[in-house]
Amino acid sequence: MAGEDCVRKRQSGSTTTYRTSENEEMQRRPEGERSFQNASNGRVDVDHVITRKMQLIAEAEQLKPAFMKEVDSHFTEFVNSLVAKSALLDSSSSLFPAPCSEKDLHKAKILRAPPEHGKIFTARRSLLDELFEVSHIRTIYHMFIALLIVFILSTLLVDFIDEGRLVLGFDLLVFVFGKFPVVFCTWLCMFSATVIVPYGLFFQWAQGYCSSSHRVIHSLFYGMLFTLFQTVGLGLGPTYVAVSYALPPASRFIVILEQVRLVMKAHSFVRENVPRVLSSVKEKSSPVPVPRITQYLYFLFAPTLIYRDNYPRNPTIRWGYVATKFAQVLGSLFYAYYIFVRLCIPQFRNSSQETFNLRGLVLCIFNSILPGVLILFLVFFAFLHCWLNAFAEMLRFADRMFYKDWWNSTSYANYYRTWNVVVHDWLYYYAYRDFLWFFGKKFKAAAMLSVFSVSAAVHEYVLSICFGFFYPVLFCLFMCFGMVFNFILNDRRKGPIWNVIMWTSLFLGQGVIICLYSQEWYARQYCPLENPTFLDYLKPRSWSCHMQM
Repeated sequence: MAGEDCVRKRQSGSTTTYRTSENEEMQRRPEGERSFQNASNGRVDVDHVITRKMQLIAEAEQLKPAFMKEVDSHFTEFVNSLVAKSALLDSSSSLFPAPCSEKDLHKAKILRAPPEHGKIFTARRSLLDELFEVSHIRTIYHMFIALLIVFILSTLLVDFIDEGRLVLGFDLLVFVFGKFPVVFCTWLCMFSATVIVPYGLFFQWAQGYCSSSHRVIHSLFYGMLFTLFQTVGLGLGPTYVAVSYALPPASRFIVILEQVRLVMKAHSFVRENVPRVLSSVKEKSSPVPVPRITQYLYFLFAPTLIYRDNYPRNPTIRWGYVATKFAQVLGSLFYAYYIFVRLCIPQFRNSSQETFNLRGLVLCIFNSILPGVLILFLVFFAFLHCWLNAFAEMLRFADRMFYKDWWNSTSYANYYRTWNVVVHDWLYYYAYRDFLWFFGKKFKAAAMLSVFSVSAAVHEYVLSICFGFFYPVLFCLFMCFGMVFNFILNDRRKGPIWNVIMWTSLFLGQGVIICLYSQEWYARQYCPLENPTFLDYLKPRSWSCHMQM
């Protein structure tokens, strides 16, 4: 009996100890789990499970943005570091093969920066191609297509009501792209001359430079010939054809933009290869590094303004992708046609006959914002994305960074760098950096001002020749507001409010451009001069047309 009592005491003691430890474990558990276990009593409490699940989902959603931001920042740092290291390795292998003396370093400073110090080309896709893989971004693209359908339906219905039949003519497109044979012949002459003259002059200079006893005179002679070709052959020639043959606006745009493109490409070819020849002569190496004509010809078609002997290439050509891009360019042309027909022509057709007043000008500017912004988007999408990607695909050109995310810019400095990377690279390496090389690095503000001046002058030159009159609206916007915003909205502005300010000013600028240039165009149509002088081409006609009417 005594043994049995002892066993019972031990069992009861162990049971008590087990329950005590279980209670302590329950106390240590989270409150949600204790309530769940108490409420369940052996059965699953469905409401509690759902509540707990929703709490976990909410916590995960709160952690998700911070986690994705952290991953994105680390990934961006990793990629930038990788690209920088690879560029450093590529340049170090060719630029610094061995330790240099102070004398060699001084000689290197005297020479211009070789091509390896410039832009590094890498295989990468265009940003919109990557973004269109996201269904949310692709929906925005579909919304623009739906807006085009609305413009088409509006035009057809209005024409049917006015004319009693469907009017499917595209008289505006036929007019602006008129005299196409003249355009094609002019382009063919420009391109052929750019293939033969710059390459021939450079080849002759490079071959004779080594053996010449008067190298400075030899270089000045060929430099003057090249400058003469750039200013007269590619400069005055196409401009004379566009004006003398009275080419319509779009045809003039083709000729003048090709003129500017070929001038920039010829300059890049000479600028990148002359330092290589000078370096090889100083090192007494042979043969003289002259690129092959096929490399130069590829560069003339490639969607870049920076010359390299070789570019990263894709293994295959996706002809379906090429057809899609050209179809999108054609669709953008029709889109622009319907924007002008529905939003611009009805507004400006009779504006030049009305008396000028401040209220009418303000209304004109704000009514022009929508078509101006749509035209801005179409120019970006049709040319910088579709056209350049189509030629890049046909040439297997792998570096497709023709633009960056300019729409996220919080400063105009960043906007100018990311809107058109192709032109920005040329201006940065051949205008800005060469200016600093020539005058010194302490003149950065003067270098920036010179780049702005060159860019504004070229933009205004293109518009003046293509429209047939001089009305420096874009030049004033560039040099006045563009320069001011470039310093006020600088890279230190990072908040979203600065992106809103950037977009607001961009919208207003597009409204001013569309309004004033359209008014001037119709004023010169309604108020022509019989024997215009040179000053008549410079004086705005829209300021006095209503008085003549």
